[in-house]
Amino acid sequence: MQHRTQEGNPATVADLLAIPDNQRFHELVAGELVRKATPSGEHGDAQSALVVRIKGPFQRRPGGKLPGGWWIYTEVEIELAPDHVYRPDVVGWRRERAPERPTGSPIALRPDWICEVLSPSNPGTDRVTKLNHYHRFEIPHYWIVDPMEESLSVFRWTPDGYLLVLAAERGVRVRAEPFEAVELSVGALFGEDGAED
Repeated sequence: MQHRTQEGNPATVADLLAIPDNQRFHELVAGELVRKATPSGEHGDAQSALVVRIKGPFQRRPGGKLPGGWWIYTEVEIELAPDHVYRPDVVGWRRERAPERPTGSPIALRPDWICEVLSPSNPGTDRVTKLNHYHRFEIPHYWIVDPMEESLSVFRWTPDGYLLVLAAERGVRVRAEPFEAVELSVGALFGEDGAED
């Protein structure tokens, strides 16, 4: 569901923040308030499985047995421009660029990685609209997890557009940038038994 302000003007960050916290499941996309799709069980399962496999080894200072070097969050608002506030499913910042934990709502620091988990009701939003907007705002790495097709697509920013650097499905183990230090079982994102990393 998309809408502008009652006066017909483009929506602003102030309009977004005026929505009560317990009802604010929206994004501000090019001056339009867009309600995020209600996640399915498959969406939630894929999102939580990804967080366990990425946040566990990476959300720590670098050094030691685990790679570290990242701040990893879920479902936080990030402001990429005054008329663009997104709520990615999973998002991360490299600690070398963000030595202190990113804070605020919305967070104004551009992330280094975003992952969206597709919802059946609006897959085009993540595959087209957000892909183009995230490229415009120079997000270095963009992942799309598709619970319906049980696949992972990994994109790298280039000046001409995102480059698909990896496409994998259930049954495959990958080292997906920017987290290639740890092998990831794609099937583990979709509840595959015995696919633990």
